[in-house]
Amino acid sequence: MPIKIHPSVRNLSRKPGRTAALVILSLVLCFTVTAGSLIINGLRGGLVSLETRLGADIMVVPYQASTKADLKGMVLQGNPGYFYMDRSVTDKVSAMDGVGQISEQFFLATASASCCSYAVQIIGFEPETDFTIQPWVQSSFKGDLDYMEILVGNSLNAFPGDTLTFYGSDCKVAAKLEKTGTYLDTAVYANEETIKTLISSAKEKQIFDFGNVDPDAIVSCVLVNVADGYSVEEVLNDINIHVRKVEAVQTQNMIEDVSRQLTGVSDVVSGLIVVAWILALIILALAFTMISNERKKEFAVLRAIGASRGYVVKMILKETLLVNIIGCACGAALGLLTTVLFSGFIESSLKLPFLLPGAAGMVILAIAAMAVSIIAGTVSSAVCALRISRMDTALILRGEN
Repeated sequence: MPIKIHPSVRNLSRKPGRTAALVILSLVLCFTVTAGSLIINGLRGGLVSLETRLGADIMVVPYQASTKADLKGMVLQGNPGYFYMDRSVTDKVSAMDGVGQISEQFFLATASASCCSYAVQIIGFEPETDFTIQPWVQSSFKGDLDYMEILVGNSLNAFPGDTLTFYGSDCKVAAKLEKTGTYLDTAVYANEETIKTLISSAKEKQIFDFGNVDPDAIVSCVLVNVADGYSVEEVLNDINIHVRKVEAVQTQNMIEDVSRQLTGVSDVVSGLIVVAWILALIILALAFTMISNERKKEFAVLRAIGASRGYVVKMILKETLLVNIIGCACGAALGLLTTVLFSGFIESSLKLPFLLPGAAGMVILAIAAMAVSIIAGTVSSAVCALRISRMDTALILRGEN
């Protein structure tokens, strides 16, 4: 029994070059929408992730650190660095009105030398009091972090059970943390006892100038969440007035700079999507118009043998829909694959937090982009189809139109 081929498929197969050109146009249209939408979504996801991971209302740091341009580089981009202040600052801040949650953190930059497995930022925290790192850690690591055990960010080439060496001290990897799309993915995390040992080891190696730092008497920063009934500005100003040699920084202000950069990049990407859409739709409309003019006699013959205007319009729309489905499906898949494969490159190039949604979210977004692109392409061809259906059949057959 012979296989029946749908007339639309037969018509498209007669002109493979023309069909391929239309498929490519649809592919470009959907690829642009899918990739652009994923990039914008990834940037927004990265910002939300950064806001969640910073998690504190106020960060108290040594005054000298607050005046350095690399403070934001450390906090927002994960550039390795360190600074310390006397631990008595914690007691002074915790005794102030309006201070709710409070926790200490310790920073240590490792070196690109034989003493260290990686040149990374090590962040020490107190699991018992921490309210920024611990909630994120618990989704990947349920146990207690023991002495000389570490957690590694998702982007580091290290896995549970591995041993990493920092300043000659061996640390066992307890867990690899889930991806955040922020600087946290390239950092290493340790509890307070472990990082004090590592600071002592670093001081002995004399690779960096630690001066007379006593690991038991220092802290890098104090994180504060404001208690209910108090404003962040009120508590921040109180700390800056009454605690010497420190600077209280509102974390939201630091994120606002990133947010402005993200908005600028998103606007550029959105603009490029709009331009690409306009060009693609114009080219599609021109292509359909040229093809329709080329097939005028074919449509006129169909009308002459009894085909209705509606039949001709439906035939054109079916062909267009088939072309758009094939092109947009390929474009959506290519856009999804390209964005996922080059997500690391996008993040490093833009120097902004970048976190794509989960697999299900990306597929839903790609399907939505595909649907919008198919509708747009089909609507652009519908105008040509209606114009053709109104042509005078007799004039076309006589070659006068």
